[in-house]
Amino acid sequence: MGNTFLVITSIAASEHPILKLFAKEAMESQVPFILIGDTKSPTDFKLEGCDFYSVDRQLQEDSKLSKILPFKHYARKNIGYLAAISKGAEIIIETDDDNWPLADFWEKRKRLANAHLLNNKGWVNIYKYFTSKHIWPRGFALEHIMDELPKLVETTEIVCPIQQGLADENPDVDAIYRLTLPLPFDFVKAESIALGENSYCPFNSQNTTWFKEAFPLLYLPSYCSFRMTDIWRSFVAQRVAWTCGWNILFHNSTVRQERNDHNLMKDFKDEISGYTNNLSIVDNLNNLQLEHGIEHIAENMFKCYEVFINMGLIENKERELLEAWFHDIASYI
Repeated sequence: MGNTFLVITSIAASEHPILKLFAKEAMESQVPFILIGDTKSPTDFKLEGCDFYSVDRQLQEDSKLSKILPFKHYARKNIGYLAAISKGAEIIIETDDDNWPLADFWEKRKRLANAHLLNNKGWVNIYKYFTSKHIWPRGFALEHIMDELPKLVETTEIVCPIQQGLADENPDVDAIYRLTLPLPFDFVKAESIALGENSYCPFNSQNTTWFKEAFPLLYLPSYCSFRMTDIWRSFVAQRVAWTCGWNILFHNSTVRQERNDHNLMKDFKDEISGYTNNLSIVDNLNNLQLEHGIEHIAENMFKCYEVFINMGLIENKERELLEAWFHDIASYI
């Protein structure tokens, strides 16, 4: 698979069955597997085929971000991205420790994809193209969950340096869905959908492929709700992708999720900032005057995160982390 790296963050032990499977299949596919731990990770973690980064090892990295990134947070995954980039990654695949890889998870990733391209469609519930049932992705604006789907045009070959795969059995839905609608749930197989300019759908960090030119957009914010970090990242990534002429691809499920234990009412509480603000966030991002071109990604991302800070959704301290992220990125790429 070329210079493709797999990145996961977990506090599980080395006997965790999904981590063991990823390590085994990553070796077979010749994909380096980077696992980022946290303060609750076992100190004796050791798994063949898995390059484990303990907290001590993370702090020893030649990275500004690793020294200031908060502990006990999913955004420590940023250190995994930086580690992969520093080792020469051309493609980064990310997932979580509750996703079983299906056979096609290990197929070669290609930045050029045949897909139905949607431009200027506003909020688009991608899940509905892969099922006839009522469902929506975590982070989707609730004001639009009953909207009709835009009609699809013929597929075309397009550039997609960010690609989101779906997940079967326990897909990435919000707490409202989990509290009111049935699971498990499997998607049907369908042709890929790509979202272009002025078309939005949240995507997550559970089954996502990133090509080198889009690596700066991997950044996960720390000073916000845990349930919103990857969702709000996706809004920033989509807004900035337009300035580079990129599309966001959504494709068939390549993992099956057996979700880790969650307190659904706690999830609901942690998602309230999204339920009540996602529509406004996207409107405010759309209204930004951003420069076009890959060379402007950093300044455009800072402008996007200022939107969240000004809305009181992300703390001011995020600026320091974002500055450290771009310092580290510049030293590795």
